[in-house]
Amino acid sequence: MPESARGMPIIDCDVHNRFKDRQLSALWPYLPRAYQEDVREWGITLPSAGYLNGGDRGYRADAWPREGFAGSDLDLMREQLLDAYNVEYAILLGQELRPLGTLPNADFAAALARAYNDYLIEQWLAADPRLRGAMLIATQDVPQAVKEIERVGRHPAIVEVLVSNGARLPYGNRYYHPIFEVCEALGLPFTLHTGSEGVGINGQPSLAGYGSYYIENRQVRPQGYMTHLASLIFEGAFERFPKLRVVFVEGGYAWLAPFLWRLDADWRGLRHQTPWVQRPPSEYVWEHVRFTSQPLEEPEHPSHLLEVFKWNRAERTLMFSSDYPHWDFDSPTDAFPRMPEELRRRIFYDTARELYGLPPRTAPAPGLSRSAAADGA
Repeated sequence: MPESARGMPIIDCDVHNRFKDRQLSALWPYLPRAYQEDVREWGITLPSAGYLNGGDRGYRADAWPREGFAGSDLDLMREQLLDAYNVEYAILLGQELRPLGTLPNADFAAALARAYNDYLIEQWLAADPRLRGAMLIATQDVPQAVKEIERVGRHPAIVEVLVSNGARLPYGNRYYHPIFEVCEALGLPFTLHTGSEGVGINGQPSLAGYGSYYIENRQVRPQGYMTHLASLIFEGAFERFPKLRVVFVEGGYAWLAPFLWRLDADWRGLRHQTPWVQRPPSEYVWEHVRFTSQPLEEPEHPSHLLEVFKWNRAERTLMFSSDYPHWDFDSPTDAFPRMPEELRRRIFYDTARELYGLPPRTAPAPGLSRSAAADGA
């Protein structure tokens, strides 16, 4: 890593805060009383795919505090991530409750989302000015999801609306349009995180069904993202909501350019079927869609990633994420090949700051003038 970049502030777009115990007892006070009694009796029974990627082995061995789970201790997060890498902002995406969209009980799912969002704001976002949060919604009931975005989305530390890759319908479907309308009105990106594929009320994780092992499950994540991205484009979401921004988290990045090449070619031959799509699909992506880096692909020659970055216009579309505290954590100093300073600054700082409207908390990143920083605040 070049010496001039060592002190560069970083925005980490995927950090996983967690509860301290398996009962999620810290959440209980935020639930309606009827649900508190149910949870005490039965627990929060979220569906699982049954793959082996959890427990102690799903996280960095050194990220476990003396009490609680990895990711549940803010002091340790400060030591290992925020302070260690000069993280100006860390965006918290939670962990245990992201599968709430898989529950058949829409009212319970909505109550869990409300409870988590209040817990996130009070117990995490208020504790350190470097923390920002992704609010959860349950898409089983769109009116309730819209109401929740309107309730929480104006909080200054909430920067995006979060759903899972696994879904009952592709996210471009008009079913979701009321959610996009309020996201656009409040300037909140609509963000997808991998997970919940083939779980609960969702469809199977791939066209061929279920793999036997977790490593197979990881490989179908980009397929889900391709489905959602094509749906958003060809259903006309970006034409109908021209200020909507969408973020794809933890689903790879190298697949993007070849996928867009195919979309553009097919659009030229089939555009009469979707006349509302007025531009090549790739142009919508450059304008409306962003991706996070972890897990960054690892070619035999790391420098080959720079060619992928050119294809994908990484200076516009890629944002750094570490995935702390998971076992496949990407260090900002070790995970990337050597690259031009301007590109590094875009990936590690500028693109996220612009997308989320984050004011600089410290000195501007190298190459970023104070006047430019002030313009983006």
